[in-house]
Amino acid sequence: MTANLTKQTHFDAIIIGGGACGLMCAVQAGFLGKRTLVLEKNDRVGAKILISGGGRCNYTNLHTTHKQFISQNEHFSRSALAQWTVDDTISFFETYGIEGKEKTLGQLFPATNKAKDIVEMFTSLCNDLDQQIQCNTEVVAVRQTSEGFEVDTLHYNRQETLFATKVVIASGGLPIQKLGASDFGLRVARSFGMRVTTTSPALVPLTITGKDQPWYEQLSGNSIFCRVWNDRASFEENILFTHWGLSGPAILQISSYWKPGELIYVDMLPGQDIAELITTEREQNGKKTLLNYLAGLFTKKFADALSGHLPVNKNLASLSKTDMESISNLIHEFKVKPAGSKGYDKAEVMTGGVDTDELSSKTLEAKKIPGLFFGGECVDVTGWLGGYNFQWAWASGFVIAQSI
Repeated sequence: MTANLTKQTHFDAIIIGGGACGLMCAVQAGFLGKRTLVLEKNDRVGAKILISGGGRCNYTNLHTTHKQFISQNEHFSRSALAQWTVDDTISFFETYGIEGKEKTLGQLFPATNKAKDIVEMFTSLCNDLDQQIQCNTEVVAVRQTSEGFEVDTLHYNRQETLFATKVVIASGGLPIQKLGASDFGLRVARSFGMRVTTTSPALVPLTITGKDQPWYEQLSGNSIFCRVWNDRASFEENILFTHWGLSGPAILQISSYWKPGELIYVDMLPGQDIAELITTEREQNGKKTLLNYLAGLFTKKFADALSGHLPVNKNLASLSKTDMESISNLIHEFKVKPAGSKGYDKAEVMTGGVDTDELSSKTLEAKKIPGLFFGGECVDVTGWLGGYNFQWAWASGFVIAQSI
């Protein structure tokens, strides 16, 4: 292993991380006539872009406001999202050949359904704008000097220290380790004496263990449209039963608001009243069993699974008031106590990160360390499922580019 002395670079800034935030920052800086060097640990940029949305990349959401983001400062994201709006994202992507196609709940995907088109767009723009990308480069440390910053790197096991007057930390968060995720951005923040809020996996499946696990396991593969809630948030989307617990959009959403040891609640017929439905049905067909009726509302497999909780073999006409209360409580307020989550390797993002009090909301520059910027997932700003986190990445990359 060989080592080089500090190398003066001819770039306005070094960007650490070739993900959504880092790539957007490089391109936007290029539009302003600035030159950047993007350092990426993997052998190619955009690893999380490529796998997002099942390889289709839900790159923004039409309904984005600061209200779809979790942070200790709920207003922090307002400035960046105002400087780079959803309309800006749509216009930018369209300008460079990517038409959006709206799917459910305002989610926008490339019309081609190919995430690689987005990565190729960014790499092409970086090339056209003379923004340099250096892959297979691990950044070991960032130090402040009297004139800027030294960045220690390992490139194919060759040590090199680069110098830049400004540094952008766009290295992502802890999910997903196999894609090169690490706590690097958090470690850099701490090394400069900046506060970091507690992190946890978010947009992540939840696990069920112990005596309840076989019940969920028997329903593995069943998907039901539900309302899922706790005392912090509520979402109406599908849940998916698995052999280890629960997944699906509604579960991923509520997971960002769930803490170990807490209950979550599931309404399996949101917007309807199971007691009213049964009353109406038994006036017409009182001999129908509850099992057959529930199988018509859900699936036979799901109805069978409820047999341990409800008098499913009774005719509708013979259901008592107590029976109806039990049915209503189970269907509309099914209690789930997860044992945990599937962790960072199955999480799409994380909550927590660099404390927003340490950063300017307008520029994302560290208040105590001029010239050092943090953007994207390593900041304590976490979006809902459905393109919100990409919108934050584009916005944070844009605002940083204005100041480097």
